[in-house]
Amino acid sequence: MTQEEILEIFKKTGALLEGHFILTSGYHSQHYFQCAKVLQFPEYNEKFSSLIADKFKDRKITLVISPAIGGIVFGTEVGRQLNARTIFTERENNVMTLRRGFEIFDTDRVLICEDVITTGGSVKEIIDIIKHKTKAEIVGAACIVDRSGGKINFDEELHSLAKLDLIKYKETEIPDWLQKIPVTKPGSRK
Repeated sequence: MTQEEILEIFKKTGALLEGHFILTSGYHSQHYFQCAKVLQFPEYNEKFSSLIADKFKDRKITLVISPAIGGIVFGTEVGRQLNARTIFTERENNVMTLRRGFEIFDTDRVLICEDVITTGGSVKEIIDIIKHKTKAEIVGAACIVDRSGGKINFDEELHSLAKLDLIKYKETEIPDWLQKIPVTKPGSRK
């Protein structure tokens, strides 16, 4: 499946939005990928997940972990296809943490799954949890859309289905034309 085909699915399902958005990273953008809108369709979730699962199928993944909330649906399906346990992290007092009795074992071979990466902040936080609290091996990270166009470096293999270098703006650098558009903050972090 090509990047263009993936983007066409996002457009067809109304999951590629245009306007003025505050991304979870805090940046402003005229484009927003609302993955929940595309992943609500099992055939697309299964297809996107199979592309990632195929990439990592020979890597003996025992655990797939995703940041809440965006990565959960995608990560769970990737884990199902890899026959691996699936868990997620979530924010508690604005700090990414493991809750709900989830554990990462020292013997785990971990794949981190996220829906969209802009700065990679949530994935970096999961990497820190794994590296500082366990001896588990991080095999790689995966996402549906890498908004950085491949510029993010985790020191871990990152596989994305679509790499787009979409312009994003800091709060202090928003152009006049974008400031004229009413702002929306559709992400899960308030």
